[in-house]
Amino acid sequence: MEFEIFELPYAQLAQPPYLMVGLGLGIAVLCGLTFSRLIEAKLEGWKQDRLALLPLGNAETSLAYSGILIGITLFIGSALQVFGFGAGTALLVALLLSLLTGGGLWVQLEQLMGQVEDGSFKAVDFDNFDQFF
Repeated sequence: MEFEIFELPYAQLAQPPYLMVGLGLGIAVLCGLTFSRLIEAKLEGWKQDRLALLPLGNAETSLAYSGILIGITLFIGSALQVFGFGAGTALLVALLLSLLTGGGLWVQLEQLMGQVEDGSFKAVDFDNFDQFF
């Protein structure tokens, strides 16, 4: 009995998607800076004029946050492709990671904004945080 050995070729990329890694990182950073400025403006308006902090999901903040998620998806997906993963698998894993993480962060941010608005927010003292370790 004779066995034949099959060699399965790897998917060869002409050029790894380094440009997409940089583009995804750039999109995420720019949208992140925009998102942070929008949240700072919302908090400043609440401090000065007691404007409502919630709902957080207006058009500007949702668009900036979606840009962060798109940028992170491109960054992680392209980085996985550089390490040899297939394009579809890499982008699917990256999309799932960014949606799950981004959704959790959005929920936490809304809860914190609600606590600030209600006055039940307590500041965390990170100066004495090293006592626990």
